Amino acid sequence: MDISAGIQASLAGRYASALFDLASEAGTVTAVESDLDKLEAGLAESAELKMLTTNPRVSRGQAEKALWGVAAIMGLSDLTQKFLGTLAQNRRLGQLPGIIRAFRAIAAAQRGEVTAEVTSAHALTDTQLEQLKARLTAREGRTVKLTSKVDPDLLGGLVVTIGSKRIDASIRTRLNSLAQAMKA
Repeated sequence: MDISAGIQASLAGRYASALFDLASEAGTVTAVESDLDKLEAGLAESAELKMLTTNPRVSRGQAEKALWGVAAIMGLSDLTQKFLGTLAQNRRLGQLPGIIRAFRAIAAAQRGEVTAEVTSAHALTDTQLEQLKARLTAREGRTVKLTSKVDPDLLGGLVVTIGSKRIDASIRTRLNSLAQAMKA
């Protein structure tokens, strides 16, 4: 498998690559990816879970024990539970968001997909997301997997990030460009 040097060079990328290799051997890549999606949602929704992964005062044992409980409640696979335990023991739980992103990138590359993150000022409808996905797929020549988020500071428009490419069609950027042009 061809993994970009940038992913392999980062700490999160090395952990994600190791997890991907283990999941591939066990044939559970899809299950682990689903587990990581649940974890990411949990980190976004629960301040306590986020604090557990980033607070240096929480001991390795306490973090591991708490994460085993969280994993059981979330219904995470055995491999993901063991991986979380390893992160806790190595004091790398703070790297979890980066590991999740890197794992997704590795899994998408393996499937021949490219991941695009769409940020909009307002939530996009399913129809709008499908139309955007179709256009990006045609542009990239590969299957595009979209993730979307909302940032009201954009005022309007979209910012699409595909790998290292960024397409910024937000009103905020246009207004900033206009302000710069008027200063000159």
